[in-house]
Amino acid sequence: MPYNKISDLPEDVQDNLPKKAQEIYMAAFNSSDEEHSDWDEGRKHQYAWGAVKNAYEKKEGKWVKKD
Repeated sequence: MPYNKISDLPEDVQDNLPKKAQEIYMAAFNSSDEEHSDWDEGRKHQYAWGAVKNAYEKKEGKWVKKD
């Protein structure tokens, strides 16, 4: 099921990621939902986290944009 807005994302995503990273997460999850309908929900979340990790990294407990 795709997400329609940031506030629909899982709490751990909302609580830990900056807004731009949340937007990346949502876009990647929704894309995987359209392109890989055979994937289960867990795999779609893994894909979304992978997209976030391409642009952000965790430093001192906070997610920051990679240089």
